[in-house]
Amino acid sequence: MKPHIIFAILALLSQAACKRNTLPPTEVATVPFSLTDTMLQSTRYEPARMDVLRNELRLFGKIAADNNKLIEIFPVVGGSVLRVYVELGDYVKKGALLATIRSTEVAGFEKDLQDAENELLVARNNLRVTQELYEGKLAAEHQLVEARSNVEKAVAQLNRVKEVFQIYNLKGGSVYEVRAPISGFVTEKNINQDMQLRSDRTDNIFDIAQIDEVWVLANVNESDIASVRLGIDAEVVTLSYPGKVFRGKVDKIYNIIDPETQAMRVRVKMDNPGFLLKPEMRASVSLRFEEHERMLSIPAAALVFDKNKTFAMVFKDRNTIETRQVGVFREIGERAYISSGLSEGDQVITQNQLLVYDALND
Repeated sequence: MKPHIIFAILALLSQAACKRNTLPPTEVATVPFSLTDTMLQSTRYEPARMDVLRNELRLFGKIAADNNKLIEIFPVVGGSVLRVYVELGDYVKKGALLATIRSTEVAGFEKDLQDAENELLVARNNLRVTQELYEGKLAAEHQLVEARSNVEKAVAQLNRVKEVFQIYNLKGGSVYEVRAPISGFVTEKNINQDMQLRSDRTDNIFDIAQIDEVWVLANVNESDIASVRLGIDAEVVTLSYPGKVFRGKVDKIYNIIDPETQAMRVRVKMDNPGFLLKPEMRASVSLRFEEHERMLSIPAAALVFDKNKTFAMVFKDRNTIETRQVGVFREIGERAYISSGLSEGDQVITQNQLLVYDALND
């Protein structure tokens, strides 16, 4: 190819390249953002609204059995433990046999029972004989009345002894049976087979607790006492079930300061389905209450965090969506209180907000 032709081609390519590099910015093609039909159908949004400002106290405490449903069992006799039928943590039904104790004291009660039965037998025989003598005019009326009175006394004495046997669960062979007074879990056990129990023992041998309802006892710092009231909502989280929230209400405030912890104790009573909560479990307690003012709030799910800032996507229509930087005053549960960046009635996207944010801000 001739040199002047090659030169002409290079000159044309150079001019074309210069024209491409000098196009004004307004001539670059742009495509406006718009939600597709599928995206629009799955997108959810809610209006910003004025709400009563809520606050939250975070406390630490522990799970405890309801004292009104906890029974301490004491031995009423001394003796040798023949057998123990339950272990710590077992569930027992009311009347279940917990332990048996052989006791000389029970032997004494058995003698009292035999004596009472014999006295009743004698009194009834005397009454029968006296009745026959009275009918034959050989006994006075006061003798008959006395004989009847002796029978009544013997019956009363026998019933008393039988009542003792029933209360103490006494059986033949000088054996005392320890039975569960209520249904529940064995939360304490201080008895073993072949143990010798003194008759003057003052310590309990079993504790049985019903834990279908439990208490959560939490400490409140002095600076937070004014915020705690009866009936406020409480949410409880334990180490054993980190993703599960248990809900209840404050039902008692102990109006004293513990000198050791320098805190006041509050009690939250709650249901315990499935017996998930165990006495002595550690728990984190959140108490939520209302303050005397109102503030703009949106669902906490609408917030987008990026580059150490917080944003909300304000939806107007499928073609008009704004990215607003917002000031978050406080987050309580599923609500976020907004101090700046939004106005009442602004529709904020609560589902697909991250996808929309990325599409608009990449």
